[in-house]
Amino acid sequence: MHNFAIVLRADVAHARAMTSGLTPFHRLLACAVALIWGVNFLAIHLSLQQFPPLFLVALRFALLAIPTMLFVPRPKVATRWLVGYGVGFGVLQFTFLYSGMAAGMPAGLASLVLQASGPFTLVLGALLLKERVRGRQWWGVAVAAAGMVVVGVSRAGVAQLVPYVLVLLGALGWALGNLSSRLAAPPNPLHLTLWMSVVVPVPMLALSLLLEGPHDITDSLVTSFTAQAAPAWIGLAYTVLIGTVVGSGIWTWLLARHPAGVVGPFSMLVPVVGMATAALALDERPTPWEVLGGVVVVAGVLLGSTGRRARGASIPVEHHEVVRA
Repeated sequence: MHNFAIVLRADVAHARAMTSGLTPFHRLLACAVALIWGVNFLAIHLSLQQFPPLFLVALRFALLAIPTMLFVPRPKVATRWLVGYGVGFGVLQFTFLYSGMAAGMPAGLASLVLQASGPFTLVLGALLLKERVRGRQWWGVAVAAAGMVVVGVSRAGVAQLVPYVLVLLGALGWALGNLSSRLAAPPNPLHLTLWMSVVVPVPMLALSLLLEGPHDITDSLVTSFTAQAAPAWIGLAYTVLIGTVVGSGIWTWLLARHPAGVVGPFSMLVPVVGMATAALALDERPTPWEVLGGVVVVAGVLLGSTGRRARGASIPVEHHEVVRA
């Protein structure tokens, strides 16, 4: 009886920890991940100065896929959902994100527009998976969509609008990948994230050869072993090692110990860091309308991802599973 009481008290303590706020150290970790992922857009910008966007996607995921196949156990999920996650999150998201940034989308603004993956995930989950969506979440989608319209109108010139639309399509690809990730229901989400990288390099290399051509690929590789190309390699190393392995690893560790609704809102710091970093390092200056639209987007995503829930209720991870670009 005494042992039962000890176990019961331990279970109650665990339940309270899972439904309470983050400890100061865990808050610091969540902020560190937001910082890592916000700076990641600057790293992508640096890499795009040397490599064609589609080839850069193939290179990025090849560097992840090789050690993953050698050292990380394959996640116990259906192959179709692993492939679906890789196509949506890896191929579609980064094809459009990198192409949009290469076409002129500012790095800081890209970090903001990519947050549209949250509302996209919610809407697609309702339409395709018949998931129940509360009224507050629909209001959040509407507010975030209004913010995106404000940003889009600010970039209404054709030369500026095309990169914006490309990054928005990248957010849609991310959302489609999220649906496959949910259906996979991996016991270890980080293993799924790493193994997703195995799906990406071959189709991306084929797309790069078809659309960018062997000449551009070869030229980017031949000229990459110079001092001028060093920032591109540093950016690529940061994206692979810090942005994906370290950032995603910490994020997954936090999600294993706290509800997603407690950890997830910290991802809203990513565009704040992304835009601040780009302003400092690249002298990017968003227009007042873009800043206003960004605030509205963040408010909408927060509105849809917070609110009253039953105590101890589980909260879908949604796009907050691994929020790295």
